[in-house]
Amino acid sequence: MASVGLASPLLLAGAGSRSPAFAEQPTAPGSAFQVKQYKFGSFKVTIISDGASVQEKPWETYGTDQPQEAVKNLLERNFLPTDRFAVSYAPAIIDTGSEVILVDTGFGETLRSGGAGKMLQSLAAAGYTADQVTMVVLTHLHRDHIGGLMEAGSPTFKNARYAVNATEYDFWVSDDRKGSPAEANHLMVLSHVKPLAAKMTFLKDGQDIVSGITAVAAYGHSPGHTILNIESDGKRAIAMADTAVHYALNLQRPDWEMRFDMDKAAAAVSRKRVLDMIATDRVPLLGYHMPHPSVGFLERRKSGYNYIPASYQFET
Repeated sequence: MASVGLASPLLLAGAGSRSPAFAEQPTAPGSAFQVKQYKFGSFKVTIISDGASVQEKPWETYGTDQPQEAVKNLLERNFLPTDRFAVSYAPAIIDTGSEVILVDTGFGETLRSGGAGKMLQSLAAAGYTADQVTMVVLTHLHRDHIGGLMEAGSPTFKNARYAVNATEYDFWVSDDRKGSPAEANHLMVLSHVKPLAAKMTFLKDGQDIVSGITAVAAYGHSPGHTILNIESDGKRAIAMADTAVHYALNLQRPDWEMRFDMDKAAAAVSRKRVLDMIATDRVPLLGYHMPHPSVGFLERRKSGYNYIPASYQFET
């Protein structure tokens, strides 16, 4: 396993911003990005950070159905600031030996000046070029997952195939999004995702993407939000995408509503099912928004789950 730190640690400073279409808005220029590699069986998994951001008023994003003080109290119990929170963005490369698969792409050039958009730098630091990527799997089509698909109007990954859930794609390309709170994200899907449709596989729940990687429905955060079951040589991991976004607020209180879950009831059901599976099966998770190294484990608690970051488990 290798780790490369590429900037000073993220400082909890700066103003937050919000959007009605998606939760993730980088607001911390100069945020760190890092690279870390793991072995899962014969697969090499590399976390290639897209950067990080700081946002304010966490109670407006997490626990929106709870008293403000309940959110503050939980943050305080976790030794975290009560008025702001950090969000990191962690695409991953799964190198199977025959395929180089990128899972989600970060913001790309769309918000490169805001603390994110560092995926290509991380990719290079991990020893890969964009042209080596043979497939891009999109867990869902929110802006912080699709922005890196294009650079200067051209596909970033010229040799890649693509995969996304069919329901997710149909929802975001539909003209029904015009004039709705989702219109901005709809327009980005039209510019960044739809032009790649000819090279795209449209996934269903339970479908194998490649040997060892299976798409699993976890709907609610978005209409076709999909997680990945990754298995190689008896080793297993779950890429949980945005099933949970904050490692304390979402995981310790999985029943609390999150503002940017598009179907909050369905998202809560998916969150409980996925988190329970990860904890019960004692498998590592890849968490797109979990703190670096964005790989860890879940310990079941009375009211939720405790996140345990990976340390040296994969070195021995």
